[in-house]
Amino acid sequence: MEYLKNKCNKIFICFLFILGLYSCSEDAEIQLNKNLQKQEKINVSYGTDTAQKYDLYLPADRSKSFTKFFVLIHGGSWISGDKSDLNYLVQSLQNNFSEYAIVNLNYRLASLTRNAFPMQLNDIESAISHLKSNAETNQISENSAFIGISAGAHLSMLYSYQNPINVEMICSIVGPTNFTDPNYLDNPDFNNFVLGLQLITGENFETNPRYFENLSPYHIVTESAPPTILFYGGKDELVPTSQGIDLDIKLSELNIDHEFTLYENEGHGWQGQSAIDTNNKLISFIKKHF
Repeated sequence: MEYLKNKCNKIFICFLFILGLYSCSEDAEIQLNKNLQKQEKINVSYGTDTAQKYDLYLPADRSKSFTKFFVLIHGGSWISGDKSDLNYLVQSLQNNFSEYAIVNLNYRLASLTRNAFPMQLNDIESAISHLKSNAETNQISENSAFIGISAGAHLSMLYSYQNPINVEMICSIVGPTNFTDPNYLDNPDFNNFVLGLQLITGENFETNPRYFENLSPYHIVTESAPPTILFYGGKDELVPTSQGIDLDIKLSELNIDHEFTLYENEGHGWQGQSAIDTNNKLISFIKKHF
């Protein structure tokens, strides 16, 4: 019995020694990275196309073990827009979350001869892969949060719902969620949106509804989805209110932690008090989930 007691004590002491070494290693890493300065890397190429670039904003005192990053995806109906459109958001996030890195992403734009899908999703995947392969150099982790506006919000949800590993939260601001929504298919107020989407995909809603289901976050989301915060306008001429309402219901059914805000008197974007409310709610959601 005494032999077993002594053996157990030795094992326990050995365990504490190993744990101490591990803790010292972590402390050494943190101490070493205290020397890292705040840094900006503008127009980093993650592919061969001139549009495949991102801006990377790195905080001081970062560490591969702890420094998460935001991914910002601009809007523009999948055919226009630029990462510079979200420079204001970069500044806001730096002011409120100085310990995080920020990736402001450009992607290839669609046209009548260049299908948005899966091209733009592939670009997001390529950018994330590029970030992971340079994680040691940049000293950032693989954990991310996606924030998108309009088409960028659609891409953020679609990519993250398909690839939930390492994505800890999503923010959609006026992002389309369901291309098979009757409000798109039957409501004449959204005819131009439907026509435009058919032109840049080369597909028809009536003859190939499954194609558009597969491009809809509403249809592909599962119970493994990251926490999601949604913002929509009640007078949006591009995204009907049902897009946010229906996804809100679906996320509730799947028990996904989420929040949904509908600004009844706002359109496809807003300023003033509504913008302040969006900012405050987003900050609180980030603090809770990221």
